[in-house]
Amino acid sequence: MKSALIVYGGWDGHQPEETSKIVSEALSGREFSVSMETDLDVFLDQDRLRQFDLIIPNWTMGNMTFEQGKSLKEVIESGIGLAGWHGGAGDAFRDNCEFQIMIGGQFVGHPGNMKDYTVDIINPDHEITKGLSSFPMHSEQYYMHIDPAVEVIAATKVNQPTDPWLEGTTMPVAWVRPWGKARVFYSALGHDPSEFKGDCLELLLRGLTWAAK
Repeated sequence: MKSALIVYGGWDGHQPEETSKIVSEALSGREFSVSMETDLDVFLDQDRLRQFDLIIPNWTMGNMTFEQGKSLKEVIESGIGLAGWHGGAGDAFRDNCEFQIMIGGQFVGHPGNMKDYTVDIINPDHEITKGLSSFPMHSEQYYMHIDPAVEVIAATKVNQPTDPWLEGTTMPVAWVRPWGKARVFYSALGHDPSEFKGDCLELLLRGLTWAAK
């Protein structure tokens, strides 16, 4: 059985407790043992962190100390998987550039707020996306700064009539990358608990499982 640690908190607007519980229950259904913490000092306990196959930060904005970030980075580099979704990982710890590099991108906006758009599977041969097809979303369409070293597996065409200079831009939605001996996965989807269903949830669960090796 694989094991995962979800560390949640930060901005309440992303409902970190609710979304963490949804993902915890879903992972349990895929033979994961899941623990949850609400104190970033857990990142200082490397012995405990190394007992997990996967670490999932769900902490929009907030601040992580230098020592917490350094310890987490060392653990990930040693081979413990790192994965997350939406602002809980893609807009976490804005003052910690090393965390942003590990995740592979950073949120900078969602022009137009809630909207209809399509998530396109860019790499249908990847272990995470195999058998999945493009699917519709009604949510925030994240606009992000992306590390060009990541491998994009799903993307979207920006639908933004109020900012026409952005219209049609291809924006990554989900990607993978190595970090040291670890696997890293990120999905920009998951603004609201109601979105954790169907292909959106399936993509996330596959990504979390993959990152846990």
